[in-house]
Amino acid sequence: MVNIGIVGCNGKMGHFVADAVAQNPETKALFGVDAFGESDYNFPVFKNFSEIKEKPDAIIDFSNPAVLDDMLDYAVENLVPCVICTTGYSAEQVEKIKSASEKIAVFYSGNMSLGINLLIELTKEAAKVLGNSFDIEIVEKHHNLKVDAPSGTALMIADGISDVLDEEPQYVYDRHSYRKKRSKNEIGIHSVRGGTIVGEHEVIFAGHDEVITVSHQAQSKEVFAVGAVNAAAFLASQKAGMYNMGNLLSDKMG
Repeated sequence: MVNIGIVGCNGKMGHFVADAVAQNPETKALFGVDAFGESDYNFPVFKNFSEIKEKPDAIIDFSNPAVLDDMLDYAVENLVPCVICTTGYSAEQVEKIKSASEKIAVFYSGNMSLGINLLIELTKEAAKVLGNSFDIEIVEKHHNLKVDAPSGTALMIADGISDVLDEEPQYVYDRHSYRKKRSKNEIGIHSVRGGTIVGEHEVIFAGHDEVITVSHQAQSKEVFAVGAVNAAAFLASQKAGMYNMGNLLSDKMG
């Protein structure tokens, strides 16, 4: 049994994580941490890390960048692995995460969906085979409240493809501002915002007289919580270092 501490447990994603932990027979919620304190969970909820006496096998964090320092201090002092799902960190905070990984296992990924990370691996394999003979375009769709564009996941996909190409491509986000023929050495990235779309990503490989499309749809934010719980179960037995969904996928695929 993997005992898990849930940071940001009273938030929307925190509730999804608590449900995912409860539904996984290999995991159990040991406690929660949230500035708003007690809630109706069947496990204790602490307002800050100084109140915690228990030692979990892993922490899952869906909270706020402001929590990072206290969480890492607690985790490093108690040698607790961390699954960090919060976004919006500064470059300095990312360096703190990397520094902590020298002492504890840290799982840090821009998207916790197993499916989207499998899509990244599939598109990397496609790019290896197709090379520069196919044009590559990425289309991402999200709800109308999402502020940033393109999505971090779209950039993850583009970066993954870029890593396997012989020549580093140029990312093109907006074509209306200039008029010229599309170059081979580019990846087009396009954003759609509307309604309540949770998240859709499509990678298009367009060649001569044929098109290959790889796509993923997240129909609920629950998929990110399930991915985080799977990551925590994986991370609990790992040594210090930085881990991501690529490591988890490799473990699952043997």
